[in-house]
Amino acid sequence: LVGSLTIGATFLLSPVAGILTDKIGLRRTAILGGILTSCGLLLSSFVTKNINALYLTYGIMYGFGAALTYTPSLSILGHYFKRYLGKVNGFVTAGSSVFTAIMPFLINWLISSYGLSAALRVEAGISSLIILCALLYTPISPKVSQPQRVRTEQSPVRRTMQSLVNVDNWKKKRYVIWALSIPVALFGYFVPYVHMSKFITVAFSGNDINLPVMCLGISSGVGRLVFGFIADLPRINRILLQQVSFCFIGIMTMFLPMTSSYILLLAFVLAMGLFDGCFISLIGPISFDICGPKGASQAIGFLLGLCSFPLTLGPPIAGMLYDHTGSYTLPFILAGIPPLVGATTMLLIRCVKDESIGTEMHDKDPVQYPLAKTAWDE
Repeated sequence: LVGSLTIGATFLLSPVAGILTDKIGLRRTAILGGILTSCGLLLSSFVTKNINALYLTYGIMYGFGAALTYTPSLSILGHYFKRYLGKVNGFVTAGSSVFTAIMPFLINWLISSYGLSAALRVEAGISSLIILCALLYTPISPKVSQPQRVRTEQSPVRRTMQSLVNVDNWKKKRYVIWALSIPVALFGYFVPYVHMSKFITVAFSGNDINLPVMCLGISSGVGRLVFGFIADLPRINRILLQQVSFCFIGIMTMFLPMTSSYILLLAFVLAMGLFDGCFISLIGPISFDICGPKGASQAIGFLLGLCSFPLTLGPPIAGMLYDHTGSYTLPFILAGIPPLVGATTMLLIRCVKDESIGTEMHDKDPVQYPLAKTAWDE
């Protein structure tokens, strides 16, 4: 539950990170996140035998800090990069894949050599570097029109909500469809990640249970770099590219329980990782394409917040199905359906038009902003 709380808090509190980014700035939000993550890990090192305390220090405190650092790290890129936004997002998000492969070995060595408390303190020191990185965040403020006066007859609650939430994002039909389709697609997304080791033990006993997860992380990092480059090519529609990635993820997930060869399983896992990297590296660029620099921070934050529920519920439901059937065939096949459904519902974006986007980005380079003109027709 401690680890689940961390992941849940990171995603669920991302909308708060988006709001804080707009209110106090990218730099202050990221610095606050760095302080919370390092303090959460440091406090956890003193209460390693108190689970109730770890719920707060590691689960909530560290998870909230992670939310406050992740959203600004994607939002700041759009202030400096336009033509190469896909490339830099791929490069930045690839860092998590690199450290996903490195950190388990480092943490295991620290725990075996010095104990859990010392390992958490080293992690706290590493996390404190976020504060130094955040000092470099100097956003370029876009020109914004004067806000409209809020009518006095509105209720205080509504006025408060309008002052905090960027309601313009939710007036954009493309963003609403995209923000609702992604959570649908992610309902089965974490199932292979969480259950892969158990699946290898059941279906391919005697083989390395850690190698597929490592291959998944490495190929995901490669995918983030490769598809980040592809996303910046002329006439490439980023939303369509993300749809393709979901289709491949869904199909590969369905194929996993049907494989009879460990080598073939690794091939499927490598393919899944590539398109996983595609999906992740395009979150930031698509947010800027649809909502622009002014709304991107909250667009990313609220999207991640909506994703918290399917990402948290999917793996336990798959585990319950395995308990009932004694096989991963049905859980993995069902887990492959939501990505296909999400990719299909994203087709609705092609059927709607946002006037504000057309007028707001009409004179901008269509290579920099693929949704500025008729990218779907191209």
